[in-house]
Amino acid sequence: MKKLSFISRLLLCAGVVFTAYTAHAEEVKGNAAAGNGKVWLCVGCHSIPDYRADYPLVYRVPMLGGQNAAYIASSLSEYKKGNRKHPTMRSIAASLSDQDMADIAEYYAAQTASSPNNPLK
Repeated sequence: MKKLSFISRLLLCAGVVFTAYTAHAEEVKGNAAAGNGKVWLCVGCHSIPDYRADYPLVYRVPMLGGQNAAYIASSLSEYKKGNRKHPTMRSIAASLSDQDMADIAEYYAAQTASSPNNPLK
């Protein structure tokens, strides 16, 4: 009887783990309107035309408006994981949840050349 109880518990635990894994594996859906309130930190660099950062190296900072949402979210995730090395972006991305990244990505993807003049692009 104890063996059946152990097997039952093992199956129950496996079911809980599987449920948690599939819930986490679901893709996070971004919301551009929610992203509007989350880009305040991005605009300091990414809203300045032809801006060049000088730390740790000099490079051109891209404008994000109109970029592909999946690319932006993936880039933020890579900074958060440490696979992309820019220290400022790593620290910013570390403070973002997966939902924040998806919302910011959708916000920037929605910005196009025909969007109203928006200083946050």
